[in-house]
Amino acid sequence: MKKQKGRKPSLFDAALEDHLAREAPLAARMRPRTLDEFVGQEHIIGPGRLLRRAIQADQLSSLIFYGPPGTGKTTLARIIANTTKAHFIAINAVLAGVKDIRAAIEEAQERRRLYGQRTILFVDEVHRFNKAQQDALLPWVENGTVILIGATTENPYFEVIKPLVSRSRIFQLKPLSEDDLRKIAERALSDPERGYGKLNVQIDPDALDHLINVANGDARALLNALELAVETTPPDENGVIHIDMAVAEESIQRRAVLYDKEGDVHFDTISAFIKSLRGSDPDAALYWLAKMVYAGEDPRFIFRRMLILASEDVGLADPNAIAVVTACAEAFDRVGLPEGQFHLAQAALYLATALKSNSVMAYFDALKTVEEEREGEVPTHLRDASRDKEGFGHGKGYVYPHAYRDHWVAQQYLPDNLKGKIFYRPSDQGYEAHIRDLVERRREAQLAAMLEGSAAAPPEVLTYAPGDRATERWLQRTLSRVGEHLARERERVFAAARVQRHHLVLDLRAGSGLLTWEAVRRTPEGGVWALTESPRDAQALASFYPELDPLRRPRVVLYPLEGRDRGLPLRERLFDVVLGRNALTHLPVQVHLLEEVKRVLRPGGRFVLAQRVPRRGQRLSAFLPRHAFDAETWARLRAAEEALFTDPSDPMTAWDVADLRAALEAAGFSVEEELLTLNAEIRITRAHIRRWLDEDNPRSYIARIANHLSGEAVQALRQALSALEGRQVTWRSVTVIITAELR
Repeated sequence: MKKQKGRKPSLFDAALEDHLAREAPLAARMRPRTLDEFVGQEHIIGPGRLLRRAIQADQLSSLIFYGPPGTGKTTLARIIANTTKAHFIAINAVLAGVKDIRAAIEEAQERRRLYGQRTILFVDEVHRFNKAQQDALLPWVENGTVILIGATTENPYFEVIKPLVSRSRIFQLKPLSEDDLRKIAERALSDPERGYGKLNVQIDPDALDHLINVANGDARALLNALELAVETTPPDENGVIHIDMAVAEESIQRRAVLYDKEGDVHFDTISAFIKSLRGSDPDAALYWLAKMVYAGEDPRFIFRRMLILASEDVGLADPNAIAVVTACAEAFDRVGLPEGQFHLAQAALYLATALKSNSVMAYFDALKTVEEEREGEVPTHLRDASRDKEGFGHGKGYVYPHAYRDHWVAQQYLPDNLKGKIFYRPSDQGYEAHIRDLVERRREAQLAAMLEGSAAAPPEVLTYAPGDRATERWLQRTLSRVGEHLARERERVFAAARVQRHHLVLDLRAGSGLLTWEAVRRTPEGGVWALTESPRDAQALASFYPELDPLRRPRVVLYPLEGRDRGLPLRERLFDVVLGRNALTHLPVQVHLLEEVKRVLRPGGRFVLAQRVPRRGQRLSAFLPRHAFDAETWARLRAAEEALFTDPSDPMTAWDVADLRAALEAAGFSVEEELLTLNAEIRITRAHIRRWLDEDNPRSYIARIANHLSGEAVQALRQALSALEGRQVTWRSVTVIITAELR
């Protein structure tokens, strides 16, 4: 409770606060007070994530929390208030105006002047501030008088002025999973102080499942329904409050579909609907249409968009399309809702298939799905990309069907939880019989593509932060210090890893930082851990980042990879991506490392290896003059050289790609692989020659090959190798890019 200025709090204030806490709704009483109590949103607040580290270190910059109701935006702000040493001021944009902003700024200035204390200003529902109010706040955020934490259910790119967005990190909160909601409900039922732990409440499993399902990812909706069920159900003669399915259905009767007629969901949903029509996917078109109608979208707006599409995307391929949609729109004006839903569905089906039929009844299957199943989110690539493509990646990965043969391409149009769902079933009546085979073939091709992963929706970007030009320039300089062949190898690793901004990444063998610095660049709201094999490597890595924000620096951990049976020193941390470049050079003695990777890899995470394959690499004999050796000596030299690369006693060469694949599969990974041949132009130096001809080193080239040759042949080989000094040669190496996921 915020203290009033000008008077000291009295005993009456404390009593009132205690009374309000006891009488508050269940959702308010059960609000988490610490990070450890917080449930869900692992992508931004999980162990190791940037936001959690910033809260724990009390090093916050301005933040905006964006997400649907009941996902924890205000709760996170209150947790920050409980943990920070900064002064915390909370205002609600619905009730506050410029006067309240000025009062907060004056208080912040006074605290900085008198006590040197920072001030965090939390603005709930920040999108409710008009432009003038946001402009009034901007200078004080810009000069650091206050650190802004805003919470909004509206897309900040659309509802918050650009200068505030550009000065804030944006974290997108997602609807809570069913497991998260179940944990919240069970905590409320068992907590004796804030919940119903002192009561004997028994809830049937199917009743709890119903409450969780209809709550649709909203913790507040779940707790409100649970509270209503408990408070309105009298105990039986044994004092048991029994909540069955009938009570649960009365407590939460209708699924709330998140929709706003002028905001982000409106644009995303109509974008998905139009793209589904263009992509000739009648099932997805019906689903998005049903969602819009169910949520109260103006049907005339939908007809206007279909009239545009009839000319824009169907055109003369079917001149009847515009006539059919126009006729349906006019029929709708005469009939109205609810019967007008037939005409909406008929127009949508005609555009999606370019054919007319009586299969509009399939629309009601889609409507039933909206009513009874958990609401599916718009796949990222179908969302409207005009406002937040850079921030959240909306629209990224969408494949334009007109660029493909027959103006169709397999890609996901339905939400993840409805992939493969069929609403529209072409009949065998009239002209529709002619298109049934086409629709079924496309469905089969789309299903096959999704099973292979090529048509799956790309992941959504869940965090955003304004660019730091100095840091980006520093990272780009660091990243550009590698050769073209190494840059190509790095590019393939990150293409396979699919690193997102909020991911936690582990680099198994940081070395010079080839993968580490690219991971740092790609995870501004996540974190990077780098294993190095010696203090010297760690010092070399650290010498690169004095200019880097301490919160963004990679965590460097000493760990020799060649040590046997040693656990990774990472304190049970789970990573989204584990990377390794030449991390398994001695495969037979490093297999235990794969089990360690399994232990620290998050479910659904990726393990990507770029591993040089020595036995497929360059042979020195390719650079030697053939005429310097007789036929028998040359044959022996080549055979001895091949033996070096297949020596079963040498863990560096005693394996090939198939062995690496088998080791990963035995560890429980499913594996995809890609061979990368890299050709680098190098000049052979005196150091190269000395290393090859070092007879004191039993593992040098000359020492290992001498046993297979006569003394004269060895001398000829020494002379031929020495003659290579100063020559420019093309050095070939083969790297396998392994992408592994836990089965």
